[in-house]
Amino acid sequence: MRRSRIAAYVGSLLLTVGLALTGAASAQASEQAFSGGYVALGDSYSSGVGAGSYISSSGDCDRSTKAYPYLWNAAHSPSSFAFTACSGARTDDVLANQLGPLGSATSLVSITIGGNDAGFSDVMTTCVLQSDSSCLSRIDTAKAYVDTTLPGKLDNLYSVIRGKAPKAHVVVIGYPRFYLLGQLCLGLSETKRSAINDAADHLDAAIAKVAANHGFTFGDVRTTFSGHEICSGSSWLHSVNWLNIGESYHPTASGQSGGYLPVLTNAA
Repeated sequence: MRRSRIAAYVGSLLLTVGLALTGAASAQASEQAFSGGYVALGDSYSSGVGAGSYISSSGDCDRSTKAYPYLWNAAHSPSSFAFTACSGARTDDVLANQLGPLGSATSLVSITIGGNDAGFSDVMTTCVLQSDSSCLSRIDTAKAYVDTTLPGKLDNLYSVIRGKAPKAHVVVIGYPRFYLLGQLCLGLSETKRSAINDAADHLDAAIAKVAANHGFTFGDVRTTFSGHEICSGSSWLHSVNWLNIGESYHPTASGQSGGYLPVLTNAA
């Protein structure tokens, strides 16, 4: 009995020490991540299109103070913050226009990219305005691009990012599924909704694979957006907005703070 109590005490002591050391290591890693600069790259999902509160100086890039990079910076106060994400950006646009702030002092980089390369806007326009068969055909074309061309473009971009920011922790964040299926919901048919969700999964899988090849962290927002898709009754995504078509199928302010921000926070 005495031996059992001693063993239990020792086990408890080791567990306490282990948790303390783990906490210290986590805190140290966190401090290291925030000690340098943070650079936020990417497309409209990073710039914050759909969230409102746009920074006037960002022009057509539509950078929002409610976008997840802006919110993360406000919460963690890194030594510097460069917000170069821009609405409509493709991989080539990031290469040409967004990488200037990267450097040896950069400790964190976040990016969403690839959707525009794959023809996101044209896919959604086709699916909203045309038949099921036209929608599925356009999605198949996008998937073929994701399979054959996008990986090479991502590979090149990620290599350049690593070269310019050799010490940075890079978080590549994906895209949500758009629809909660099996619900009575006006608008697109269930066939179209299901195919669009499958396309989002296909794109995320391709992005995650290339990110892993570079040792980057993939942030999966499909989990945080679960239950908040279009047709859910509590959507964090705009459906078609005929008054501001550019905001259609983009995260709301709640989608940025509740869907994207926690993923970056956990991954950083």
